[in-house]
Amino acid sequence: MLGEPLDPWQQHAAIRIGELLPDGRPRFRQILLIVARQQGKTHLLKVLALYWMWVERQPLIFGTSTNLDQAREAWLATVETAQRIPTLAVELPRTAVRSANGQETLCTVHRCRYKIGAANRRGGRGKAINRLIGDELREHRTWEAYAAAYPAMNADPSAQAVFLTNQGDATSVVLLALRAAALEFIESGTGDPRLGILEWSAPEGTHPMDPAGWAAACPQLGRRMDYDTIRGVAARVSRPGVDPEELATFLTEYLCMSVPNLDPAIDPIAWHALAQPDSLADLRGRLAACLDISPDARHAALVVAAVQLDGRVRVEVVKAWHDLQQLRRDLPAWVARVRPYTLGWFPRGPAAALDADLRDRRAKDKRYREWPPRGVHVQELSADAPAVCMGFAEQVAAARIVHSGQELLDAHVLRAEKIWTAQRWVFGAARGHVNTAYAAAGAVHLARTMPAARTGSRTVRVPGQAGTSPATNPRVRGRSVV
Repeated sequence: MLGEPLDPWQQHAAIRIGELLPDGRPRFRQILLIVARQQGKTHLLKVLALYWMWVERQPLIFGTSTNLDQAREAWLATVETAQRIPTLAVELPRTAVRSANGQETLCTVHRCRYKIGAANRRGGRGKAINRLIGDELREHRTWEAYAAAYPAMNADPSAQAVFLTNQGDATSVVLLALRAAALEFIESGTGDPRLGILEWSAPEGTHPMDPAGWAAACPQLGRRMDYDTIRGVAARVSRPGVDPEELATFLTEYLCMSVPNLDPAIDPIAWHALAQPDSLADLRGRLAACLDISPDARHAALVVAAVQLDGRVRVEVVKAWHDLQQLRRDLPAWVARVRPYTLGWFPRGPAAALDADLRDRRAKDKRYREWPPRGVHVQELSADAPAVCMGFAEQVAAARIVHSGQELLDAHVLRAEKIWTAQRWVFGAARGHVNTAYAAAGAVHLARTMPAARTGSRTVRVPGQAGTSPATNPRVRGRSVV
């Protein structure tokens, strides 16, 4: 009827959105449609809106977007098509279109309306919505707009909400929550069976220059989108030293990959490339450890690091806690078990809550036997926080760090943002914890600044002897000084 056939991915999405339960209600009461930019979401919105008005004859379709101009673009396309197609135009009354700012409405003779509004705490309130279109869900930083519009469908058991977006970052709280719930139901059968998800995105860890990742996120690639359109941008963000913010933007906009933040302190591509599963078992005797806790005191992590014989620093999470009281009880035993040469902490950060627990009490009373364990040196990382964080980022960029790809470490490191003070920065996060990233950076810093005889370098400097090696020096056994 429209003379505008849907492209394959749009047709697939329309069929899934239109699936029905045996009683005639939509199979999905709310559905997420996640796809990269410029793939034809606006055209799909227009076709859905026209179908709902002229075929299903839904009383009220309400379209929202964080940017009202974005919602108006889809609405104007719908109006233009309705007026252009004779079969549709014949069912438009004389006053079918109201275009006053804030009152944009398209009506039919069957009293069906398509109205738009801003996605805010007032959008949708006072209305009985039958079909809800939520565009750019990634921009919802709070639940206010969702809470205003989605419950407005409660009076209609056959109502449906369609949310369209590309991926966002850690501040996209509504998108992240709904997507996680939809995936949980798919994987476990637990949750809401009427929450659906249709997603076109590159797999996690995809390199910007991987054409398979482009195709996974951009269903129009090779159809309405040239390979050169994305290849040039991918090459630019793949070069060494690229601004992490530019890379993060490429990942969300072109590859439709979720990123922890859009201004990352650590290059995510470089970090993933450093994953080499192994252990620190062969590096005992020259371990450096660091402990840090989150500002809300709900998470703590103990991380260790050591310089390998090749000069790179291996870093690993040893233990994490969600209870500071349990941390106080466990820490002496864990430190005694790991036996790092140095244990560091940041007394000017949230770890100040553990000041009395972490300070070296042996220094004041040689008879004190509990803390710290013998052979462990406690070191405060006070004025060094910017140097520690910036140094960690530089070592990652220079491929001087290796890690085992631990989920906790990956999450905190990739979530870390730059919090600037003058011309220096430290780690921070708009949402979530990054204390494990702090602990990792502190452990790496301590490992790199450890006395040379403890670093495990091939030439070990021992007082009184210059340039001796484990093979020839009787005071050195294996990789550590006896």
